[in-house]
Amino acid sequence: MKATSLILLSTMLSLAANANPEIPLWPNGAPGALGKGPNDTPTLTVFLPKSQTPTAAMVVCPGGGYGGLAPHEGKDYALWLNEQGIAAFVLKYRLGSHGYRHPAMLQDAARAIRTVRARAEEWNVDIKRVGIIGSSAGGHLASTLLTHFNSAENKPANSTDPIDAMSCRPDLGVVCYPVITMDGPSVHSGSRKNLLGENASPELVKELSNQLHVTKDTPPTFIWATAEDKGVLPINSIMFGEALAQAGVPFELHIYEKGAHGLGLGSRQYDPTKWHRWTRDCNAWLKEHGFATQTSAH
Repeated sequence: MKATSLILLSTMLSLAANANPEIPLWPNGAPGALGKGPNDTPTLTVFLPKSQTPTAAMVVCPGGGYGGLAPHEGKDYALWLNEQGIAAFVLKYRLGSHGYRHPAMLQDAARAIRTVRARAEEWNVDIKRVGIIGSSAGGHLASTLLTHFNSAENKPANSTDPIDAMSCRPDLGVVCYPVITMDGPSVHSGSRKNLLGENASPELVKELSNQLHVTKDTPPTFIWATAEDKGVLPINSIMFGEALAQAGVPFELHIYEKGAHGLGLGSRQYDPTKWHRWTRDCNAWLKEHGFATQTSAH
């Protein structure tokens, strides 16, 4: 019995040592938190590749209409990025379904980038190669930080927290079948309701229609969607690509013929044999931009 207990303890310790740690972004509570429970506590889950030299890093923003977080657009993306030699940090951001509205989500994304940079030495990350990737509403959040990294909500006043001294501007972005606009016939109404509430002002709707806020300082971006997507119309991606082109920002835009909304890597299971070809195109783009050091397996 004693030997069995020791084996069980050893197994538990081994599993704990190999687990991907989940860390709170604000150990003393997030700004504007409505409580202290899990739904009020934004976190990062850490996925690190094996590397002797500092790696690039990506903060991963899962989709879910600002009402949930899709696991296959979080952990699966992190594992895929690790295979390319990129550190990944899955963001659990606050949600409209839990009573939060803009700018809580943007604050969480900005803090995530700052945290990765502040702990770069600990996580073996290159501070000058920190990007963001998001899908669907997570793509909207990623594109919001790509276009609003200088906004007032991202600049904590009179903070003595050293993390707040770090830049929250991503070095590049990847947005997958993203929500972009908050207005017009192409809007994803569920995301808008969860992000902005029932009766958002025209000014707020315009502020979060991210195609309107691209500048020459917006980071390089890889954008993709599918023509078959009926959940978030691909015109959202085209709008963002057009705005990047007009601003002279390097970008790549793919509208693939096949694929339903929420495609992720290609399936709801982590199965490299089912990966969509966007994963190869994005891997090549990440290599061109000095992020990926390995080629995708499929």
